[in-house]
Amino acid sequence: MSELFNFPVPLLGFAAFSGTGKTTLLEQLIPVLTKQGLNVALVKHSHHDIEIDQPGKDSYRLRKSGASQVVLAGPHRSILFCEYAEQQESKLAEQLALLQVDGLDLVLVEGFRDQPFNKIELHRSALNKPFMFIRDESIIAVACDVRVAGCELPLLDFNNVEAIAKFVSAFVKAKV
Repeated sequence: MSELFNFPVPLLGFAAFSGTGKTTLLEQLIPVLTKQGLNVALVKHSHHDIEIDQPGKDSYRLRKSGASQVVLAGPHRSILFCEYAEQQESKLAEQLALLQVDGLDLVLVEGFRDQPFNKIELHRSALNKPFMFIRDESIIAVACDVRVAGCELPLLDFNNVEAIAKFVSAFVKAKV
């Protein structure tokens, strides 16, 4: 069993092929969950190089000077930059270790679809992509825009954020 199934906070991923609408759905889902009183964290995977710091800024200059980690702390947020000596594929467990889990009720994950942890598959029929639940036993539900024959998992309407939020809330309650 994966160490991700033993994370101290309920952990739920949203897995889909690029262009399905993961970010858009999460952008709509998170406010519904927080309105229910859940304190939600999110880990998002990117296949692209990430550069949110600005050349010439002190934090950029200090990071580029060779510091392997830089925390930029301000009055409204903190940002942790971790520099890797060589390009590497991110591992979800390493990213989760960066979170401050005290007080969290739920960690949502966008991406990391090939790693074993509880996930909802998002599927848009117009993309003509195969379903992932057929090969991935860690998918616990499918949110789709069409009926899915032969699927024994809970089926959610991709376009009904309230129904997805209800499923996520039940998932959290079952984990605590």
